[in-house]
Amino acid sequence: MHESYEPTRGATSEPGPRVLVVDDDPTVAEVVAGYLDRAGYLVDRAGDGPAALARAAAHRPDLVVLDLMLPGMDGLEVCRRMRARGPVPVIMLTARGDEEDRILGLEVGADDYVTKPFSPRELVLRVESVLRRARPDTDRQPVRAAGLTVDPAARRATRDGGELALTLREFDLLSFFLRHPGRAYSREDLMREVWGWEFGDLSTVTVHIRRLRGKVEDDPARPRLIQTVWGVGYRFEADDRPAASEV
Repeated sequence: MHESYEPTRGATSEPGPRVLVVDDDPTVAEVVAGYLDRAGYLVDRAGDGPAALARAAAHRPDLVVLDLMLPGMDGLEVCRRMRARGPVPVIMLTARGDEEDRILGLEVGADDYVTKPFSPRELVLRVESVLRRARPDTDRQPVRAAGLTVDPAARRATRDGGELALTLREFDLLSFFLRHPGRAYSREDLMREVWGWEFGDLSTVTVHIRRLRGKVEDDPARPRLIQTVWGVGYRFEADDRPAASEV
């Protein structure tokens, strides 16, 4: 993790977004914090779960870089408790490359993950990418279908008028489906079209489809809106239900 990095944001007099780095390895935390600081971010640090929750309560972060393997309270529980207080983007650090670890992190709402050992430069780019996705898209108009409404300008989604608690990736996936009903997309297509990834772990798509179904389907075990197209991928089927009228 000793490489040179020229920050893409550049030095500014105004503090950038606040990032909370949570890792019990002081060397990792120091290096990550240093790279983020040079990239223009305002960085807080915590070495364990309780300290992370206290720091987040005192100064709400714009994003959290969270180690999965923490002493006492692991990263999954920290993520759950932070999510319970309100939406916040999370990038999970995993010590192993096991698919189970990555899926567990995504299941509790992590927006991205990086496997140790990692490049600090790559992590900074991931932070930039997640924060960019979190910003409202004022150029897009709300879209409605099947009782669902997605408002990109407000980063808000509703189902029959009730607000949906979606992660960034879930929001982008639902927005994409609503704008492209009736067409089947492979998991590779969704990774590229929704998140701009040319390669990656396809299980990421599977996890987010399952999580999104749990929030928008009447019966997630028998999905009617987000349908599986065997041998291809997934298709969003809008129906004739009245759409939510408010945004």
